[in-house]
Order: sequence, then C-alpha cells, then structure tokens
Amino acid sequence: MKTTEQSFGTPESTVPSDRVPAGRAATPALALPGARSQRLKRRPRHYSFPKDFAWGVATAAAQIEGAAFEDGKGESIWDRFAQVRHLDAPTIACDHYHRYRDDIALLGQLGISNYRFSLAWPRIFPAGDGAPNAQGLDFYDRLIDALLGARITPWVTLYHWDLPQALEDRGGWRVRAVPEAYAQYARLVVQKFGDRVKNWMSLNEILRFVPAGYAYGYDAPGVKEPAAVVNQIYHHTLLAHGYTVEAVRELGGRGARVGLVHNPSTPVPVTETEADIAAARAEYIAGTEQLMGPLYSGAYTPAFLAAAAADAPHVERGDLELISQKTDFLGLNIYSGQFVRSTPAGRAERVMLPAQYPKADMPWLSITPQAIYWAIRHAHEAYGVETFCITENGAAYPDCVGPQGEIDDLGRREYVRNHLISLHRAIEEGFDVRGYFLWSLLDNYEWAEGYAKRFGIVYVDYKTLKRTPKLSADWYSKVIQSNCVL
Repeated sequence: MKTTEQSFGTPESTVPSDRVPAGRAATPALALPGARSQRLKRRPRHYSFPKDFAWGVATAAAQIEGAAFEDGKGESIWDRFAQVRHLDAPTIACDHYHRYRDDIALLGQLGISNYRFSLAWPRIFPAGDGAPNAQGLDFYDRLIDALLGARITPWVTLYHWDLPQALEDRGGWRVRAVPEAYAQYARLVVQKFGDRVKNWMSLNEILRFVPAGYAYGYDAPGVKEPAAVVNQIYHHTLLAHGYTVEAVRELGGRGARVGLVHNPSTPVPVTETEADIAAARAEYIAGTEQLMGPLYSGAYTPAFLAAAAADAPHVERGDLELISQKTDFLGLNIYSGQFVRSTPAGRAERVMLPAQYPKADMPWLSITPQAIYWAIRHAHEAYGVETFCITENGAAYPDCVGPQGEIDDLGRREYVRNHLISLHRAIEEGFDVRGYFLWSLLDNYEWAEGYAKRFGIVYVDYKTLKRTPKLSADWYSKVIQSNCVL
C-alpha cells in the first residue's frame, strides 16, 4: 500500500523555465514520460481522518485542579511528596477547581468537543474508602453537566496517580486492600456519573507511576522497593483495572466503553525490513509483557515468570480472569520512541541517539513521530489489540511570550503535526483508531518538575493564572474543524 507520507509533485520554483539568463546557453529540458511539454503540476496532500474521529485534549486532576485541601478533599501522595521533598506543590496548580467554567468556555472557543480528564480519588474518598465526600462528588457533577451543556463529550480517567495518602499510610499499592478500596471508588463513580459519562479509562500509565514511584523513588510516594514488592504492586494495579471494567459493565449503562491507558516503550525499526521489524517487536514484547500478557492473554508470560523467578507476584484464584476481562479500546500515551535494529546474529540492538538529535524540553523527549504508528502496530501484531485511542501525545517547550502577548510555539506545532501524519498512516493501513487527545489543554503542574515545564497549548501565567492560547491552539483548532492535518 502506498503510504500517505509519499511526496507529491515538484515545487514551482524548481520547474525548468523556457527563459534563459543572458549569456547562458540553454540546457536541454529533462524528458518527462507523458508530459514532455507540460509543466509539472503539484497535487495537494490530504491527511484526512475518519468522519467520526474524536479530536480532544487531555488533563489530570492533580495537575490542574488545585483546591488541594478545600471542600473536604483528602491529602494525596503528591501533596505529601511535594512537602517532604520541598518541591513545587499542586496546592493551586491552574485553579481549575474554581475556574472550570472558564476553561470549558475556552474548549468551546477552540472547537474541542472531547475532553479527557481524571477524577481525584482523595476528593471523592478523603480516606481512600469509607464515607464519600459529597462536596467532591458535587464538583464533578457540575463539571460533567457543564461539559455536556457546552456539547463537549467527557472521557473520564479514574486514576491518574493521586492515591489518597491515607491509603499509602496503610501500605499503598503494596497491599491488596488498596485495589479493594479502589473497587468501592470505581463502583461509586460509575454508578453516580454513568448516566452522562460513557467513555471510561481505568488507570493512567501503570508502566510509569509504578517504577517511578516505587522502584526508583523520583515520583510520589518516593520509595525504592525490592523487585518482589514492585512486581506485586504491578499486579495490584492490574486488579484495580479489572475492578473498573467490572464496574462499567455492571453499572455503566447502555453504550458505556472502558479501556486502560498504556504508555509502552516503543521501539521503532531503523529500517522497515523484516529483520529490523522483528527486532523491534521482540524489544516491545520484552518491555510490555508484564502488563499486556495478563490483560490480553489472561496469564503472565513464561518469559516474564522465568526472569522474575522468586520475585514473581503472588496471584490469587480469579485474579487473572478479573484482569483479562475484555475492554473496548486500548488507550496509548505516546511521546517518544527508541530506534532498534537487528544485529548480524539476529538479536535486537538499540541504536543510541547522537548528541545533536532533536529533543523537546524534557531530557527523555526525543522527537520520533514514527513511534505513534509503531505503538499501534506492535500492540496489534503482538497481542491482538483491535481498537485504539491515542489518549496523550504532546511535548514540552520553553514557551516565550512575545511583545504583543503572542506565544508562537512552532516547535510544539511541528511535533504534533508530524505525529498526526504518522497516526494517519496507521489509520490508512487499516488500524482502528477512534480518537486523539493532545496533551495538554493547559500548562500545568508537571509532577516532580513542578511548574518549570510547559506542555499546554494554552499558556498559563502562574502569577495571575491568566490563560492565553498559543499558536498551537489556533492550529489544532483548525485541524479539528477541517478533520485533517494542515
């Protein structure tokens, strides 16, 4: 199949002219088959998306809401972590809790009709379980109603890293009591909001928040556990995902859909040859099988169990059946990839990026638009995943405000544009991708980085909290309106 990244035509300025500068002999014209006497004509590129494609933006409660200790909200592990490590705190963030109506109006002005956001577990259950907080539930009632009133479809994530600190004090994800408390939380919110919310996501980026928070210690709760404990934590988060699916199937009502949000390490073959593709696929499986094996095969893979050995997680009867319940889509958060090739011995080899390779404003964010295509293709070919949604994709840049208040973030625009072209390729080749959510609507609290890194298409002045759409916001608005890459 011919890919959409093929170059069409020739720019006008390169077409031979009949006029020859004085004193210079004419050069015989190039013979062009079928068009010897005709000027080359350029054909426009069209990266059009399916008619019902869902264009949106994504945010997370802890990163934008603020009001960290208002209206009965409990302390989260990020509130505590920021205090203990003397980091920027999410206490105010973007003050979305008080300014959500203005932010919804902004979504409407930009023509964004799908909005992915998360619920703050400690706002709804301040102690993690027990009695729910009516004021927290009322806030999300108002938020969802306001979105629907503006004709914006809500896409709700139940867990985006803000575990109630009360549960961490009781053992956190290390203990089985936490996914069981999560089950109570999931059932309540699906029952409460399922009459209006039909798109549900369970947990965001298990492959990030587990190792970053519990193995390496650089995210909340900031601990370094041994491998056996970390593997048990992975298992417990998968149980929580299973409880989400169970709640949506039972209580979500007609038309409810549910999926997990996955952040795979995405190997990109250096050349699209059989050998390099096989090497990239092997690398992908090695990096994702602990998560994807239970989800899509109902079992931990023999390779993972052999590698984990005595550190393998304890699995109780019924766990894998709960975890592997069928979902409606797989959410993919794609930011960057790694190049992989096959060695002469047939092994996978990661190719190190040179020092001058382009990056965004994060040390790990190398610009590899092909990753969005390969994340989809690998998941389909390795695990049989049929339906996808790109739940996050975006980049941080050190945006500057111009003399007239403009923010010309062309780096971000180019990053997103090239990823959309790669995504278009996947759709053209027949992969079922239902939507794309750009990260993020607003500059926000970037976890351990605090407020130093900006991912938003809307600039936030953290002194005044004024919102200013960037060049990328205007461009993305036009992409949505035209339903194609511009």
